[in-house]
Amino acid sequence: DYYTHSDAGVLDWFRNNKPVKEEGYTTQLLGRDAVRYINEQDPAKPFYLYLAFNAPHTPYQAPQDYVDRYSHLEDPTRRIYAGMISCLDDEIGRLVAALDKQGLRDKTLIIFHSDNGGTKNAMFAGQMADLSKTKIPCDNGPFRDGKGALFEGGCRVAACANWPGRIKPQTVDGILHAVDIFPTLAALAGASTEKCKPLDGVNVWSTIAEGSPSPRSEVIYNVEPFRGGVRQGDWKLIWRSLIPTSVDLYNLADDPFEKNNLAKAHPERVAAMQDRLNALGKESAKPLALIYVGKVGLAHGKPNMASEDGKKSDPHTGDGPSITDEGVGDPDIP
Repeated sequence: DYYTHSDAGVLDWFRNNKPVKEEGYTTQLLGRDAVRYINEQDPAKPFYLYLAFNAPHTPYQAPQDYVDRYSHLEDPTRRIYAGMISCLDDEIGRLVAALDKQGLRDKTLIIFHSDNGGTKNAMFAGQMADLSKTKIPCDNGPFRDGKGALFEGGCRVAACANWPGRIKPQTVDGILHAVDIFPTLAALAGASTEKCKPLDGVNVWSTIAEGSPSPRSEVIYNVEPFRGGVRQGDWKLIWRSLIPTSVDLYNLADDPFEKNNLAKAHPERVAAMQDRLNALGKESAKPLALIYVGKVGLAHGKPNMASEDGKKSDPHTGDGPSITDEGVGDPDIP
């Protein structure tokens, strides 16, 4: 909650790992702390600030004065959503103003990006949101689907980078991935990554600053036991491996909105990209969600089974495995 800073009645607001009870709207509180941090910096020393606003994630809440700016919008949730984004914009503006005041603006690289596309499916709106009577306000334009999906509407996001005198003003359309940020910043700072674990990211500074062709030719959207997505050049594959299975193949250069599935026309390309996802799956650690389900969700006492007359439950007895024990997770505890 943007005002109580709690989830299901449990406080979820910390400063330096200590719980804090604090009044105010989350977006403005985060902005205020960020400005305070900038004001404390020594202009002669480098600094790094990671500022993760949660706006405009659910629950849809905004200060009334921001909502009132959009009285011309018919849908009430859309008005709140627009207010949330305007408040976010204002807090970023205050941060930039603080950099100017400290004389740090020309020395500072600012990178802004989202983590996923706007929500189109209420299932991905977040656990605190009851959207049964709400029209989801997000709009990903012509891109297909949204958050939680492997289509472009869920993965292609707004981003910008700004550094006066160091970045050429332009639109960059080269392939970039969030994992590229770390090696790019490390290279700019003169930091070595030789002792790091193998990195998925690459240095894309020349693409950001000059618009040069991206050194990245592949994007891994996701690798999960039930689905995967990979882009190689202009070709993108989405593979749902659970029954009923499905395969989508798109040429994003010709079809950025993913309307024309070319999987049947290019079986060899499909097979090669599926092999790539399978290879990555073999290298991957088990998903934490499945580990949780296996070890916690299926770890229980003896379950109740229906009685023969169907009128009441019938306790499962005996020393054998329970009816759900199929070798997944921990053994049942008597």
